[in-house]
Amino acid sequence: MASASKQDYYELLGVEKSVSEEELKKAYRKKAVQFHPDKNPGNKEAEETFKKVSEAYEALKDPDKRAAYDRYGHAAFQQGGPGARGPGGGGGFHDPFDIFREVFGQRGGGGGSGGGGFEDFFSDGGGSSGGAGRGSDLRYDLEISLEDAAHGVEKEITFRRLGSCQHCNGAGAEPGSKSSTCPTCRGAGQVTTSRGFFHVRQVCPTCHGSGSRFEKLCVKCKGECRTQETAKINIRIPAGVDTGSKLRSSGNGEAGVQNGTAGDLYIVIHVKEHEIFERQGDDLFTEIPIKFTLATLGGTIQVPTLQGKATLKIPAGTQSGTTFRLKGRGMPHLRGGAHGDQLIRVQVEVPISLTSEQRTALENFARSNGDADEPVSKSFFEKARKYF
Repeated sequence: MASASKQDYYELLGVEKSVSEEELKKAYRKKAVQFHPDKNPGNKEAEETFKKVSEAYEALKDPDKRAAYDRYGHAAFQQGGPGARGPGGGGGFHDPFDIFREVFGQRGGGGGSGGGGFEDFFSDGGGSSGGAGRGSDLRYDLEISLEDAAHGVEKEITFRRLGSCQHCNGAGAEPGSKSSTCPTCRGAGQVTTSRGFFHVRQVCPTCHGSGSRFEKLCVKCKGECRTQETAKINIRIPAGVDTGSKLRSSGNGEAGVQNGTAGDLYIVIHVKEHEIFERQGDDLFTEIPIKFTLATLGGTIQVPTLQGKATLKIPAGTQSGTTFRLKGRGMPHLRGGAHGDQLIRVQVEVPISLTSEQRTALENFARSNGDADEPVSKSFFEKARKYF
C-alpha cells in the first residue's frame, strides 16, 4: 500500500505518458537543475524532490523498466515485482547524483552536496591554462551604395582595437624583467569563482593567463600585453553582396594575450537604398512613367540600368502597370556566374492640362471610338453585371 501514495513518475517529471526518450531526458535536465542541492543550499524539500525526479528518470529511461512501470505502476519495482532490479527493488536505486552526472555528461567528483562535476558543466572553459589566449573577434558595419554592391569595390576602413603592445612585444613585462609563479592562480593561469549556483573559470586577473608574475610590469600596457590602437586596412568587397553579407578579415581582430593568436574582423555589409532601383534578391525593379501617346501608338525608349542605358520596346496598346523584363541586367550572383534580371513597370501618364486644339482632337477621337457613350469597357460590364 505504501507505493500507492507515491507520486506518478510522469507527473513528477511534468511529461505525458507518450513522451519520447529525448523529451524525457530534457524534462529531467530541467527538473534536476531546478532542484539540485547546490542551487538550493539547506532546502531539504528541494533535495527530496531532486531525489524523486532522479528516481523517476532512472525508472523511465530504460525501455524495459518503463514498460513494466506503464503496466504495473510502482508495484513493478517492489520486492519480487517485474522491475525489482529498478528503483526500490532488489538491485537498489542508484545515487541520484550519478544519474545527474550521466545526463549532464559530467565526470569525476567535486564539491557541492555530494553532487560532483557541477563546476565542470557550468564552467565557461576559460581557455587553456598557463598559456596564451586568443584575441576577441571584432565587428565593423560598412555601408556601401547599390552601384558598389553591383560592381565590387575596395574600401579603406579605420577602427579601434586592442593591439599587441609594441614596447614589451606583447609580453606584459619590462624587457629583462624577472618572473615568478603567479600567487593568485599558482601558475595555473585560471581562477575559479563562485556565483551562487554557478562556478565559473576565467583567466587569472593577476597574470592574465600566463601563470607567471613579472618583477616589473610594462610601463606602457601595465601588464595587459595589449594597448589600444587605431588600425587601417583595405577591404575588397566582391560584386553581388547584399545587406547582411559578412566578410571575414583573418587576424585583424584584437591581439591575443601573451602573443596568442589574434582574433578576426567581421565586416557586415549594409547596402543603401537606391533612388531608382529596388533590389529583390538578384533582380532589380524600377518604375518608369511613359506618355499615353507612346502607350497607344508604341515605340522605343531609353531606360537606365546599372550597366548604362538600354533600349526598351513599348508595343502599341501597352496598358499602365505592364512589366517588362531585361534579361541579365540585374545584380551579379555573389558566387559568380549569371546576373539577375531588371524588371521595368511602366505607368501611363495622363496629361493634366490640354490646349483647346488638343482637347478638340481628343473629343473627336472619343466620339469616333464610341468612348463618349460608353466610357467604361464593355468587358468590365460583362463581369460586373451580376452585381447590378
